[in-house]
Order: sequence, then C-alpha cells, then structure tokens
Amino acid sequence: MTSILGRKHPFDLLCYWVVPPTRSVSEVLGRNIRVQRVRAHLSQEQLAEKADLSRNYIGNVERADYHITVETLSRIARALNVTVHDLTRGI
Repeated sequence: MTSILGRKHPFDLLCYWVVPPTRSVSEVLGRNIRVQRVRAHLSQEQLAEKADLSRNYIGNVERADYHITVETLSRIARALNVTVHDLTRGI
C-alpha cells in the first residue's frame, strides 16, 4: 500500500508482519483439532460422524489442506466437547 505521495507507510509493513500467513493458521488449527480428537479417544471417522462431516474432510482439516468455516469449527468443537477457543489456541 502506498500513500498519496507514493511512499509506503511504516504501519503497512507492521500489519504485514503482525498478521500470520493463512497456511500457518490452518496448520495450528488442524494440529489442535487432532490433539483434542486423540485426547477424546476418537478416530477421524468417529469425530466425523459426531460432527456430521466426512472422515476425509476431518483428515484434510487436520493436515491443513482445507480452510474451514466458523460454523464447521463450531460443529467440530461440539463433537469434541471443547470450546472453539480450545481449538484456536496459538493462532
């Protein structure tokens, strides 16, 4: 982003470094979901059934291949009996 004078603002650069890349957010989220699933002694298939999702979808989310909606995140949290906050720690 440039100002009217064509110069970059220091704030623009700061915002770029403060906001983490989308990929790392998906990786942290996927890892947290997997950790909670294992703690609950659930397979991907069992979690998928409880959240009314497919097993393949759960696997793709855990591997950070998919970006999920807040609605889907909420369904997964309810199926794991945890909060959305628990699944988003570290993001």
